[in-house]
Amino acid sequence: MLTLPSEASDEARDLARGLGITVTAASVLIRRGRVEPEGAARFFDPKLAHLTPPTLMKDRAEASARLVRAVRAKERVCIFGDYDADGITSAAIMTDVLRTLGADVTTVLADRFDGGYGLSTPALDRITATGATLLVTCDCGSSDHERLEDARRRGIDVIVIDHHRVPDEPLPALAFLNPHRPDCGFPYKGLASCGLALSICAALRAELGVALDLRNWLDLVALGTIADVAPLDGDNRALVRAGLAVLATGARPGIRALAEVAGHAGSTPLTGEDVAFRFAPRINAPGRLKSPDLALALLLAKTVDEARGLAAEVDQICEQRKTVDRALLAEALAMLADPALAALPVIVLGKEGWHQGVVGIVAGRLASRFGKPTIVIGFDGATGRGSVRGPAGARLHDALSQCGHALLGFGGHQAAAGVHVEAKSLDALRDAFAAACVSLGTELAPTNVVADAILEASDRPADVFRDLERFEPCGHANPAPLLGMRQVRVRGAREVRGGHLKIEVESGFGALSGFGFELGHLAAKLGGGARVDIVAKIRRDTYRGNGAVELRLEAVDVPPHDEAAASGPTAR
Repeated sequence: MLTLPSEASDEARDLARGLGITVTAASVLIRRGRVEPEGAARFFDPKLAHLTPPTLMKDRAEASARLVRAVRAKERVCIFGDYDADGITSAAIMTDVLRTLGADVTTVLADRFDGGYGLSTPALDRITATGATLLVTCDCGSSDHERLEDARRRGIDVIVIDHHRVPDEPLPALAFLNPHRPDCGFPYKGLASCGLALSICAALRAELGVALDLRNWLDLVALGTIADVAPLDGDNRALVRAGLAVLATGARPGIRALAEVAGHAGSTPLTGEDVAFRFAPRINAPGRLKSPDLALALLLAKTVDEARGLAAEVDQICEQRKTVDRALLAEALAMLADPALAALPVIVLGKEGWHQGVVGIVAGRLASRFGKPTIVIGFDGATGRGSVRGPAGARLHDALSQCGHALLGFGGHQAAAGVHVEAKSLDALRDAFAAACVSLGTELAPTNVVADAILEASDRPADVFRDLERFEPCGHANPAPLLGMRQVRVRGAREVRGGHLKIEVESGFGALSGFGFELGHLAAKLGGGARVDIVAKIRRDTYRGNGAVELRLEAVDVPPHDEAAASGPTAR
């Protein structure tokens, strides 16, 4: 199903004139609460100068002072990062900046298959073996009280950089940077760990009194922030917008090589979607199937030749990952054919041998497809590790907090989490998670696709696309605008390889081609000049070029009164 808004309001037309933009784009701004020209103009042009002053960030000064001491005394500093893109980019930023400042740095990453997420005992053993007297954790540590206390007993000072949920008990660390700390007065809570890492580096640079342009590391901030599905508003919007520009230059050898294997044409601007679907999966892939060290080496590579070799390996592992997660997804869908499981308000599935490196991907796809909070677990004998994902607005961390009796442990935040569970507790976890989600008011995500605005007939689609590009970076908390088109005539439709839909429509805005992912089954119902309502994103047509645009269909509604709809229901 889909919902189309009313035609453009007078308020939208006034805003369009004031900003010099299309009425369609102005309608999107108003729907998203940006009704004042000044606020809308600032949204369109976020600047690093607009970043929240960091002075209220708890323990930032303490962390900087300790790092300065380590740099000056040539102490061995160990940077420890989680195995996902945020952890890897955070570790890369800290490692590269500290080395540039002359520090003695070694880097260790978490291993999904040897200790798992966070600062595990095996990880701490590896850190101790480096001889470091100062440890900086990146994207983990908020819940690792026992290992942090153990590090202190081993004579290692610890600085924790993290953005995950904060337990009630005090953390035994020299400095703990996490905006979610109750006593942290820093008002913007959305920074990913890579953004926090850059802030620490800025404090360190200032205290050392050196000239160092930290904008050179914004590409890694953009990559980590988008990959971690952090909100793309506030400070993150300014950081990621600037970071995408740096990323597009390919100045970092590893990023240039990554763009090559990802198939990104350097002549077109990078979007949040490009990073989320082309770059981030490749950075995450080594840590899912093998060791994340390969991805870190790629980001820290100093020459293009070195980076290209590493990027080729990363790309090969990413292809292997796709094969594994497709097989796991097929098994999960077969399980959900069970009516008893399908009727539940949540999805909780687990199986011996499911690859723990891809359960997060499968959980995300199931949550998106069914609109339910989802846990997918890969068991290895008596215990297993799983990933938790959910529809927008689901309070996953809060729900897991009510399931402690069925879990060996969990961590993460409201949008994504991980669990450690015994195989014998799978049914108990399913029951507890369902009860928790119901008690928290988590309901099924609506299957209705709602457009932000109607594509105004008087607006040239190419001009609309130009204006909507200014909404970038798009992603969590700032989704790509959806445009509605009412009763457009279908000039042609066909199913193409992979079950996708190719379509051409026309209306007051002229003719446009479109592509619908997994909508190929609609082709048979869209012949003979059918009139349909659609919701779509507008995208650059890279095949045709010359400023051409196309539609990426999100939903197609064949009205019941239309003869073309007689053979099938509304579809998405």
